[in-house]
Amino acid sequence: MVNPHRGEIEASLDGRTWTLCLTLGALAELESSLGAEGLSSLAQHLTSGRLTAAEMLKILAAGLRGGGHPLTDDEVREMQAEGGAVGYVQIVSRLLNATFGAAS
Repeated sequence: MVNPHRGEIEASLDGRTWTLCLTLGALAELESSLGAEGLSSLAQHLTSGRLTAAEMLKILAAGLRGGGHPLTDDEVREMQAEGGAVGYVQIVSRLLNATFGAAS
């Protein structure tokens, strides 16, 4: 069971329910991979509503790893979300809302 007070969400990928969480380590990973200059800059970018598919992949992968699932970006790239692209956007939006209190 997820803990929303910790910023955790559940999401269905490949027909399986996963826990996702942008922990401090996951946020540091995103800072580095997205070239953000600090957490404030990262939060501003992630909640801007202007994410690329590649950035959404990195967010999903970091969230899965933060949720305790040691998956590579390549493994996450192959996963399917119910609803296709809209499903991915909804998962990322819920994860960002749980983390920052604002959906992208």
